[in-house]
Amino acid sequence: MEIFESIAARRAVKHFDPQHTMSEEEKQRLFSAAVLAPTAFNIQNWRFIVVEDPALRQKIREAAWGQAQVTDASLLVILCADLKAWEKEPIRYWRDATKEAQEFILPAIDNYYRGKESVQRDEAMRSCGLAAQTLMLAAQGLGYDSCPMDGFDFDAVGKLINLPDDHVITMFVAIGKQTQPPWPRPGQLALDEVVIKNHF
Repeated sequence: MEIFESIAARRAVKHFDPQHTMSEEEKQRLFSAAVLAPTAFNIQNWRFIVVEDPALRQKIREAAWGQAQVTDASLLVILCADLKAWEKEPIRYWRDATKEAQEFILPAIDNYYRGKESVQRDEAMRSCGLAAQTLMLAAQGLGYDSCPMDGFDFDAVGKLINLPDDHVITMFVAIGKQTQPPWPRPGQLALDEVVIKNHF
């Protein structure tokens, strides 16, 4: 599907075919696209938890106030971020760069994040948001539907997936084949209300 068509066609689908399964090749294609999403300093701080255990999915559904897409979608991805990715062997993010680039960027990474917890968390949200959108558009391009989700008990889900202390959950993305179309778009704001030139 052409990219502008994918953007226009992507909707938050709530009803998925629980019998449909995705092939491993399709999953590989989706995640290979998702990891091309940008991250600051190339720290690749997103982590994609693919929930395949039906019993765990049911428990997560309970923590998501019974939303059916948690169990019925072909693929449930919990997007998390490693808040400390910036300090975990950062050379690996720049292993193919020149020595000159490495000598410049590695101290810059440390200076940007060290001691700045709010910056680390903000970066996690930005990175996972970009990855989620990339994942959803890739799914649309493969003929799948998706639903971004934040309607769940974050702490409860964290316990269910054994979330490490230095990680944060940002959102879910459910992907599969829709059984009911979403509502018509409820109304987009006019461009002249949201696109502002130079300053407010």
